[in-house]
Amino acid sequence: MAFTYRETQIVKGMLERGDKQHDIASYFGVNGGRVAEVASGKCDYPNAQPWPQGKLPPPGPYVGAKTVFEIKIALQEAIELIETAGSHSDESVVAIEALKAAMTKI
Repeated sequence: MAFTYRETQIVKGMLERGDKQHDIASYFGVNGGRVAEVASGKCDYPNAQPWPQGKLPPPGPYVGAKTVFEIKIALQEAIELIETAGSHSDESVVAIEALKAAMTKI
C-alpha cells in the first residue's frame, strides 16, 4: 500500500534527518520497499516536501508488533496475579485499573 501525501512528507523528513530505512518502515508498519520508493523518488508524491524536523516522530528504533503483543501478555499476567493474590485493597484496585488503562494505549 502506497503512502499518503502526508506520510510521504514524514518519510522524507525522517530520511533527511538520517533515520534508517528499516526504522522508518517499522514506524509505519510497512515493508522497507515502500520507504525505498520514497527515497528514490519512485512514489506517488515525488515532489512532496519533507515534513519539518520539529514535527517528526522521535527517531527509531521502534517497537515492533511482536514486542507490543508480548507487552500486552505481560500486563494481562500482572493483572491476573494481582486479582488472584487475594488482596482487594484500594492499592490493588488502583494497580489493576492502571494496568488495564495501559493495555488500551498499546
